[in-house]
Order: sequence, then structure tokens, then C-alpha cells
Amino acid sequence: MISKVILTPFQKFVKIESFSGILLLLAAIVALVWANSSLGYSYQSLWQYELGFKTDSFELNKPLLLWINDGLMAVFFFLIGLEIKREFLIGELNSVKKIAFPLFGALGGMVVPLLLFLFLNEDANTVKGWGIPMATDIAFSLAILKLLGNRVPLSLKIFLTAFAIVDDIGAVLVIAIFYSSGIDLNFLFAALGLLAFLYLLSYKGYYSKFLIIVIGIVIWVLFLKSGLHPTLAGILLAFSVPVRQKINTASFLDNLVQITTNIKQSTVSKQPVLCKEQIEQIDDLEDWIAKYQSPIQHLEHKLHSWVAYFIIPIFALANAGVVLNTDMKLDTFLIRNIIICLVLGNSLGISFVVLAAKKIKLIEVPQEITTRQIIGVSFLAGIGFTMAIFIASLAFENSPEYIDSAKIGILIGSLISAIVGYTILRLKGRTKTIRE
Repeated sequence: MISKVILTPFQKFVKIESFSGILLLLAAIVALVWANSSLGYSYQSLWQYELGFKTDSFELNKPLLLWINDGLMAVFFFLIGLEIKREFLIGELNSVKKIAFPLFGALGGMVVPLLLFLFLNEDANTVKGWGIPMATDIAFSLAILKLLGNRVPLSLKIFLTAFAIVDDIGAVLVIAIFYSSGIDLNFLFAALGLLAFLYLLSYKGYYSKFLIIVIGIVIWVLFLKSGLHPTLAGILLAFSVPVRQKINTASFLDNLVQITTNIKQSTVSKQPVLCKEQIEQIDDLEDWIAKYQSPIQHLEHKLHSWVAYFIIPIFALANAGVVLNTDMKLDTFLIRNIIICLVLGNSLGISFVVLAAKKIKLIEVPQEITTRQIIGVSFLAGIGFTMAIFIASLAFENSPEYIDSAKIGILIGSLISAIVGYTILRLKGRTKTIRE
């Protein structure tokens, strides 16, 4: 039985991600309506407005859209990096037994859509879009599971979360290897040198948020100038954040008792302000709290709401506004292929691989998870909004026609996947549980 101590933070995480999915949907709808309204010109001009600076020896000038996709999304990837590190060290991916179930699901959800896309694709100009249907949008998919309430077990939500994290690792590797070009080794080695310095500090037990922010910005610029996508800097930077606290629980509690005693002894009246001794004790308490908190957990807690409620909705608002009119040039074959790969590629790939791995006893599936639920979740994995649009913008960077086509395919495919997955998981009736 999963302990309540573990469930409470996870349930809070699901709640945040679920509401984030709702905001994502609203932002996407607003973007589509705005882009196709009489104010559509303002939508396009806003995101193409250039910001930055330029000197004789250095230039950093980008449209607002790219500041979002390259800058704000680096924070999103930083959070993903924190989650990946925590899950591998102390979470749902910290043992072979725990990782096997979501790992096989993620492999099926990445490899089968990829192969299906290559099989269906007949245009050499669109072949670079093979990475689009590979990634699952955890915010949307968890939002669907949230709507189902007690119809699905918590273990299924944990599987979907772990699966999405493994899936994100695959997407990051794809971006790093296949969607970066023209690598400048001087900038890259400088960035890696700074990362090595931060890793050494982490290994020695030293941690400073200020240092990570300052050096992180420099690393981001170096990645940008090196030719690697700068969001990768966010992932690698996250790995430099320590997991362990500087003091253990026993030491913290001892100091907490001492500080409480000191505050009581220094109380001289019922004035609404603190005396000097009490202020000093409160400062000490803040220092001990900072030492007691896990740096990686603290950063996750602080960033999660910002990413879920601001960065991802802004990304959706800036990227989902496809202009739909009779004059626009669209690649209907690319749209069709992405829809098929998102809906059928993920559902067939995940279901087949997981059930086959279960059959030959390579993985253990929790007894409360049924075959129907595995199939339903595999359809939800076809919701590829955030990462899919992000990869599409990289794959077809200089081809607006293909970017718009890819976005339409992603929106339709994700919608179909959400409806089918929700319907399957909502079905009543007895379904045989996956067990021997």
C-alpha cells in the first residue's frame, strides 16, 4: 500500500497539472479565436515583435515568439530536469522494478509513432517531422484523468506521470541529437566547462540559487550561440541542483525546539511587533529551514506553479494561433500523418508493448490496473500538445506552411486522443485485471 506521506505531494502535483491542462486548453482556444478574428493582424505582429540588444561584437535579438520558445521554455525544461533527477534518485524511477513498467510504455509510445510516421510520409520535405508524435503532454493527460475521479486508480496516474517523464527524456535526446545543427565547439565547450564547475560544487555539497541563476543565464547564451537548442541548457543545469539537505531531521528539530524556547523567553509584552531577540531567532529559523529543505524539492515547489500557470499557457497562446482560411497553404498529407501517428501510433504502440512485456514477465503491472485502463491511457498518450508543437517549430523552422499544418494535425490528433481515451476510461462494467 502506498503511504499517505507519498500520496499527498503526488496528489497536489496531479491537481496542479490538471488545472494547468485546463489553462492550456483555454489559451489554445483564445489563440485560435484571436488569430482568426478581425484582430488577427495584432496576434501575428505581437509575437513577431523583436526584442534584444546588439553591440559591435555581440548580438542577441529575437522575436517575442522565440524568446518564449527558447527562453521561457528553458525554465520549463529546467523543471523537467529537476523532476527527472529526483525521480531517478528517490522517486518512481529509482529502481529497475519501478522503471520497467513506464519504460516499456514510453518505448512503445516513441518508437511506433516514429516508424508509422516514416512509413506514411511520402514527402522528403516533411520527413524531419518524425519526432512530432513522440511526446506526451502530461498536463492535458492528467487533466483528463482528473475528470474521471475515482474511476481510475492512483497507480494509473503514477504510471502516466512516470511514463511522461521517461517520454520527456526521449524527447530531449531527440531535440539534442536531431534538431540541433551547425555546432560551434568553442561555445559548446565553454558551456560544458561551466556545467562541470556547477556539478563539482554540487558534489562538494555547495549550493547557491544566485550562482545557478547567473551561471545558468551564461550557459543558456552559450548553448544558443553554439547551435544546440538553448532549452537543453535548462535540462543540464537542473542536474547540478543537489537532492540532499545540509542537515538531517533530528538536527533541525533540536534547533527548532531551541529557537522556540528562545522566542518564548524573549517575550516581554503583547506588542504587535517583535523585539530584537525575537527577530534574531526568526532569522535563525529561516536559515535552518533553508538548510533543512532539499534544494531540488524546494526549486520544484517554487517553479511548478509558475510553469504550470504561466509559462505553458503563454507558450500555448503564442504557438496555437493557426490562421484558418481558404487562402492558407496547408499540407493535408502531413496533417493526416500526424493525426494517425498521435492517435493510432501511441495507442497501439503502448498497449502492444506493455501487454507483450507483461505476458513474457518482463514487467509487473499493479493488480488494480486493468487492460481497459492500459488501452485508455495509451490513447491519452496521444495528447502531444506542448512538446509536439515545440518539436514542430524546430523541425520546420523555415517553413511556415509545414508548421501550420503540423499544428493543425497536433490539435486534431490530440483532441481525438483525449476524447477516445476519456471514453474508454469512463466505460463501466467489469474488465479483467492484468494479472497472471
